[in-house]
Amino acid sequence: MSPWIYYFDYILGTIMWTLIGRSAMSLFQREDSNFFFMKIFVKFTDPILRIFKIITPSFLIPIFVPLYVAWFFYMFRFYFMPWVLGYSVMGMLSFPLESEFTYFLTNLFKKQF
Repeated sequence: MSPWIYYFDYILGTIMWTLIGRSAMSLFQREDSNFFFMKIFVKFTDPILRIFKIITPSFLIPIFVPLYVAWFFYMFRFYFMPWVLGYSVMGMLSFPLESEFTYFLTNLFKKQF
């Protein structure tokens, strides 16, 4: 299987988690905050939010807009990517990015204890 499929999923996963991070960070910071991480979240996610603005309902509270867009990335990764990768079942292990992260954390904590 081509590694480009995994790279594509990593990019989609990174976008999804960055959108979730922006929404979570918005609980504690204003979007125009000078806090470095908030600036990064806003800078990287604003173009994506602009693309999805046409299908984003206007009644959503601004803090939920990044979560709404992240949901599209999640659905694409949950339904389309397993089909492309040839998985017969869907679930957490069908997400290569999260699987790699889980594997890393498991190995890290195994070595410490």
